[in-house]
Amino acid sequence: MIKKREVALHLKPLSEREAIHTIWMLAREYGNLAGAGGVRDVAQQLAKSLAGGSGRSVSVVMPRYGFMDPASLGFLPLADPRFPERSLQYEVDLNYAHVERRETMRVWTARIDRVTLYLLEADRFADKAAVYAYTAADEAVNPAHKTGEGHGDYFAMNILLQKGALDLMLLLGICPDIIHCHDGHTAVLPAMIRENSGMRHFFRGTGTVVTIHNAGKGYHQEVADLSFARAITGLPWKVIMGNCLADCFDPFLVAAHYAVMNTVSEQYARELQETDDDRLTGWLGHTLLERGVTLKGVTNGIDPAEFDPADPGKSGIDAPFNPMADAVLQGKRVCKEALLLELSRDRSVGGIPLIGSLAFRPDLPLFTFIGRLNEQKGVGVLLASLRAVLKKNTAFQFLLLGIGGHDEEWELARLADKEENRGRVCILKGFHPALANRIYAAGDFFLIPSRYEPCGLTDFIAQIFGNLPIVHHVGGLVKVQDGETGFSYIQHSPAALTEAIQRAIILYYEDPAKIREMQRQAVVRIHERHTWNMVMKQYLQLYKEAKNGNEQVFIDN
Repeated sequence: MIKKREVALHLKPLSEREAIHTIWMLAREYGNLAGAGGVRDVAQQLAKSLAGGSGRSVSVVMPRYGFMDPASLGFLPLADPRFPERSLQYEVDLNYAHVERRETMRVWTARIDRVTLYLLEADRFADKAAVYAYTAADEAVNPAHKTGEGHGDYFAMNILLQKGALDLMLLLGICPDIIHCHDGHTAVLPAMIRENSGMRHFFRGTGTVVTIHNAGKGYHQEVADLSFARAITGLPWKVIMGNCLADCFDPFLVAAHYAVMNTVSEQYARELQETDDDRLTGWLGHTLLERGVTLKGVTNGIDPAEFDPADPGKSGIDAPFNPMADAVLQGKRVCKEALLLELSRDRSVGGIPLIGSLAFRPDLPLFTFIGRLNEQKGVGVLLASLRAVLKKNTAFQFLLLGIGGHDEEWELARLADKEENRGRVCILKGFHPALANRIYAAGDFFLIPSRYEPCGLTDFIAQIFGNLPIVHHVGGLVKVQDGETGFSYIQHSPAALTEAIQRAIILYYEDPAKIREMQRQAVVRIHERHTWNMVMKQYLQLYKEAKNGNEQVFIDN
């Protein structure tokens, strides 16, 4: 016998049943509002692209951190839909083991680039001075909160965001076609929807997608205290116990039962499930495969207009240029000279103090690095390679912008401070988006020696600014074509990186016409293959699969 729900579904045309009209996203980062990595760019640019489509409503939910001033950012308190004269306020159950408790939630909202943004305000979020880790100011107040260490209540923060977002949808009476969960911070939501009776019925028409931005150890948002996980999520014990990886409750593992899962490049998906590189995740990919879950790979895109070097007013660089069209990148030369002049005469740039120095030598190739200073980003390999190239007294300069572990920062500072490296190596310990763009625009070559890299956006950004990437041929970095749109090397070793750097230097001096053609081709390929308007179509296919899969589960049950 055909069930009533099945009859109702078949009364609708297939195109109407598959249509994706309402999309909600959850993320801990978003654009310039709050960010610490690539998630902020992906969430913002994908949401913006989806919202530009005909008839689609896109909403994003994230925390209101303590460093954010919603009013100055253009946000207003959200009115209570039942009592419009009041601002919406509600309580969210957030139980600890043996302690039943609730936390109060308030909501700010704004509409930016056709996307409706919701900031969830709670005391737990408001006392955070950074997205994921404690700051020096936190450590000054509480010595136990070591600078750079992750927040101690990270799991409670994640669950509060997810429960707060679901309660907000309930209060607004919105049942989205899709809820898109970004990374392990939001990956428990699909299970909470399906394992909670009221949620399960309300969201019966909603599909869920979980995107793994980084599956490396330390990025799962797992929790070892299973009683705590059971109490705070409200999930049944069988769900908690059945989804542990290395004796910890794992959000990615539990998500696989209820959501369509993807990661941010086709190559990274293969590495996780087909190679021994999955050991870097604690064997998450292989565990998923054993359970019959194949990760889908969707390589991140980029909106070139967000980093347009032809628009200095928007990108914040010193002069305009167009790598696709200009015969000679005179504007890029101006950008290089302006930054080098500042670095050669001042002791800080953009409020960030200099360690080491760069001489005003715009004729030398300028190698650049922007990113987190840790093992994943290959900082150990970078340091060893730089020492080798510097010993050869090769004519080049190196500029780094980033922040990370104490050991990495100390080693880089020591390298920059050496007398023999004066004028050749400069470290800017920190980060600022406008300064980053100036470095992208000034640089000739951009180093990405990552041990693993799920996708990589910095290679895209560097290419847009005519800064040719030199990458370890891994994960999403395989999109850089050696000798065509940049340089790549196979072995993750100082020797391999050094050889790639030497190749780039030789080409810089001996064949500038080839360098210019590589700069042009790199941007052309981005426009042909990697804009978000193209990548968005792949996500819409995942959304349809997730929505139809959830409806089928409801029919079968």
